[in-house]
Amino acid sequence: MKIEHTAYQVRDPVTVGQWYVDHLGMTIKRSQGESPFMRFLADDGDGVMLEFYNNPAVDVPDYRERHPLAFHLAFLTEDVPGTRGRLLAAGATAEGEVSVTPAGDEMAMLRDPWGLPVQLIKRRVPMI
Repeated sequence: MKIEHTAYQVRDPVTVGQWYVDHLGMTIKRSQGESPFMRFLADDGDGVMLEFYNNPAVDVPDYRERHPLAFHLAFLTEDVPGTRGRLLAAGATAEGEVSVTPAGDEMAMLRDPWGLPVQLIKRRVPMI
């Protein structure tokens, strides 16, 4: 089995999806112009997708109320400080500073402009 996607209920999937395309290099694989306005986005290796949608039958979670260690989207990058700075300039907010784990991984936690937690990670030893 392979994971195809994870899905997130958001207020404005069109705008959220475009931010991830513009600033995290994702590509739109499928979209819908009417409710629930879903956007399926693939990572740059076409290996994993995120879905952003708005289904009026359920509430949009307040992602800012959840601690970023409870759940987050993690993106591999070769330049954690540079990517962090670029995302902060694009409307993300910092959740602490860049740090190095005991395993030697460099990481930073942020929130996208809608409060979803995002982790930037550079693994000392690749895991996959």
